[in-house]
Amino acid sequence: MIFSINLTINGDLRRIELDDPRVTLLDLLRERLDLSGTKKGCDRGQCGACTVLVDGRRINSCLALAVSLDGASVETIESVGREGALHPVQEAFIAHDGFQCGFCTPGQIMSAIGLIREGQAGDDPERIRELMSGNICRCGAYAGITEAVLDAQKAMAGDGRAAA
Repeated sequence: MIFSINLTINGDLRRIELDDPRVTLLDLLRERLDLSGTKKGCDRGQCGACTVLVDGRRINSCLALAVSLDGASVETIESVGREGALHPVQEAFIAHDGFQCGFCTPGQIMSAIGLIREGQAGDDPERIRELMSGNICRCGAYAGITEAVLDAQKAMAGDGRAAA
């Protein structure tokens, strides 16, 4: 049986045919659509490396069945920034050494963008750490990540991108 779904991925409407209803969004992105920026870490929803935004919400793409998302809008790390210009969150991660090995960075950045858009972080580093706790950094770059989120949040508020 073939399952046909429509997804808007990084702004492009895609009609996708799946022959297996058990295909996760993560595997669809990486293996079928060649969007390999979203990382497969634990494949159990515990590390956050596969974080993407679905209809503006942060989700672990390894836990979401692609067929259940028919009609949804998906944003991956590939959609972040513009040609020749980094997104404010990417700039802040670089400025604050918010990464070391870089494996978790795409998921961390997508989670940070979602968190900032949610408008719940405020200026409390502890609150940001709590709200980002679903994203594990095995290198321990948490101080830089927290500072990056605080800095990016200010930058995005200043240029009107917090809601975008």
